Amino acid sequence: MRDGFAGYHPAVNALFFALVLAGAMVLDHPLCLAISLCGGAACHLSMMGRQKTGKALWYVLPMMALAAVVNPAFSHAGATILTYLPSGNPLTLESLAYGLGAGAMLGGVMVWFACCTHVMTADKLVYLFGRTAPALSLVFSMTLRFVPRFSRQLGLTVQVQRGLNGGEEPDGLWQRLRLGVRALSIVITWSLENGVETADSMRARGYGLPGRTAFSIYRLMERDRLALAWLMGWGGYVLCGALAGGLGWRYYPTLRGTAVTPLTASFFGAYLVLCFTPVILDWEEGRRWRRSASKI
Repeated sequence: MRDGFAGYHPAVNALFFALVLAGAMVLDHPLCLAISLCGGAACHLSMMGRQKTGKALWYVLPMMALAAVVNPAFSHAGATILTYLPSGNPLTLESLAYGLGAGAMLGGVMVWFACCTHVMTADKLVYLFGRTAPALSLVFSMTLRFVPRFSRQLGLTVQVQRGLNGGEEPDGLWQRLRLGVRALSIVITWSLENGVETADSMRARGYGLPGRTAFSIYRLMERDRLALAWLMGWGGYVLCGALAGGLGWRYYPTLRGTAVTPLTASFFGAYLVLCFTPVILDWEEGRRWRRSASKI
């Protein structure tokens, strides 16, 4: 699947994810949380397709539901009492709303991190931080690569273990558990050895030494400069709105937010445009491809 946003300069990708992740974790207005979650899901769908997005939401939605249920079960603050729980504690509208908000925030952050790991590959991280913080960039790039490589290697190890068993699924829960523990032990050993080998290989190549140069395929082109200006413009406007209190919201003791005015509505609109930037760029690139194909 063609992903136009991933083809931009690493600085554009890094700035975008820094802005949306900061917004997802800081802005707790319900509308901002909804925009962040929907924008992250739309970007995930645009980047990785319907099947992978559906699989990701299969894990994210239960986490959101769990966060939404846990808060009103343990927190009983708030002025609006809806009913009383069997334990005698009140169930308040504010605690329920805070739980829903926390769940939406957790889901938005998880989806944005999934998009970030897809776009910010190891070579992009090394390009961005290799000179200023070589050790940090190496550790960060290895961390982002760890989960997909670990999952892929675990699947291969399980297949090998089944092959040694004649290609048949082990009978009984205890046998399947032994297979899983054996495969997990093998993969953990592999990951530790792979990390040591990677560090030794990078050290042998002189990674991080003063004056060392590195080849890079990334060049800051005109479209990248326009994209940076676009992100800084919308991100700066959202930041101004947040500092001015235009995106403010409180859950306790009562639900209250900033009054809706054309100015505050423009802040939400700017955040909407910011979160849907990859979708806009992918749509624009697709439109250009279709126009070019129609001329052939």
